[in-house]
Amino acid sequence: MILHTLIDYDVLRLIWWALIGVLLVGFAVTDGFDLGSGILLPFVGRTDLERRVVINSVGPVWEGNQVWLILGGGAIFAAWPQLYAVAFSGFYLAMFAILTGLILRPVAFKFRSKREDPAWRARWDWVLFFSGFVPTLIFGVALGNVLQGVPFRLEPTMHIFYDGSFFGLLNPFAVLCGLVSIAMLVMHGSAWLQLKTDGAVAGRARNYGSLAAIATILFYAVAGLLLWKYIDGYRISSEIDRFGPSNPLLKTVEGHAGAWFANYAAHPWTMAAPAAGFIGALGAFIGLRFRREVFALLCSSLSISGIILSVGASMFPFILPSSIDPRASLTVWDSSSSHLTLFIMLVVTAIFIPLIVAYTTWVYHVLWGKVDEKEIREETGHAY
Repeated sequence: MILHTLIDYDVLRLIWWALIGVLLVGFAVTDGFDLGSGILLPFVGRTDLERRVVINSVGPVWEGNQVWLILGGGAIFAAWPQLYAVAFSGFYLAMFAILTGLILRPVAFKFRSKREDPAWRARWDWVLFFSGFVPTLIFGVALGNVLQGVPFRLEPTMHIFYDGSFFGLLNPFAVLCGLVSIAMLVMHGSAWLQLKTDGAVAGRARNYGSLAAIATILFYAVAGLLLWKYIDGYRISSEIDRFGPSNPLLKTVEGHAGAWFANYAAHPWTMAAPAAGFIGALGAFIGLRFRREVFALLCSSLSISGIILSVGASMFPFILPSSIDPRASLTVWDSSSSHLTLFIMLVVTAIFIPLIVAYTTWVYHVLWGKVDEKEIREETGHAY
């Protein structure tokens, strides 16, 4: 097969680096309001009916939203196998905690309203809170650790050794990144609930979302300041072979204060990402306070996209730096699959991603509108 030579290897690597970012943003924006709504559930819903309204606002769409997470995991496995190996082995317990939350969520959706017992339903409501809070926190903590560097090393045979521990991931900066993650998804979930609900639920969501938008701006600013002043980034100090083999040990890497901000100075257009993070959160605050439902949701989506993309823009070309052996750090140019594999995956992606986007768009069009309390109260067969 010679068709893959139509696109150079370095271009394919860059495309797949960008696609991973797109998939992460797609998951955070779509499944993010599901997770945020779960975190808010015990607080915006004071009665059983109000909580059912919250649950039914996300119940019909959460399964489709998780497709982005599955796509992201599959893409990492196929396009960046070394990243998959380090992340899914080194972060094993963290991944297990995330999966526990994501597995319990559908169970809670299905079983919560099977009995009229208030205690039974309250327990499942807290399970839904857990299944929103824990994955959201750990995703942020993971990104915080990636920015600091992960304690792994490579043998010349490419055998990977991870020298960290689960509790070592819970360092102050990583926990701060976890708080950024929680704040931005609570903001996003609030914007969604304002769009999909009425009355007291929407009012409480506006109040919590406004606070979360302010917290997003503050936490994100503090994290950026700490990253600039106190946390070393990494930079490649040897020649970069963009067409070279996937062997991270062929380069030289050094830690350097402020290295994660070098891309912004070299390519000022990349500052659009952090600017979107701040502007989107401010717009979400305004949209929530002035009851501009669609505007608030779009702005919270913009903020989430900007915050996630700012990590990629700061770290490029690094994907996963190593804190104990910087030379082993994984980059866009030395940790990908083969030229042919990336090309075949790109063809498949070009076919199926538009189909997924089209189907998702159609689903949201069909389900457009607010969840009605009266219909939930009278529904016996289909509502959660």
